[in-house]
Amino acid sequence: MLNSIILFILAGIAEIGGGYLIWIWLREGKTYVYGIIGAIILIIYGVIPTFQKFPSFGRVYAAYGGIFVFLSILWGWGIDKKTPDMFDFIGGAVCLIGVGIILWAPRH
Repeated sequence: MLNSIILFILAGIAEIGGGYLIWIWLREGKTYVYGIIGAIILIIYGVIPTFQKFPSFGRVYAAYGGIFVFLSILWGWGIDKKTPDMFDFIGGAVCLIGVGIILWAPRH
């Protein structure tokens, strides 16, 4: 379980970080190098989830979506200095509960 969580967090950081670099390149006028580095990081993001042990692509990406939402809230807080409100935290918690249900619910 710890390995899965680490992979989800790494994927989230790669997706958010790569997307952020492309965002600041196009929206804030940074040099194209930011865009290239962002694109490379996004390619790495695409590879990271393949190391998950879960057999279903859809289930892995559905669960990852919840992790992504929560990490995006933290990224906005830490990097963009936009303090989340109570509803951001509630929404993020709901997403994390959903991740747990998707990945670890008992199935037959």
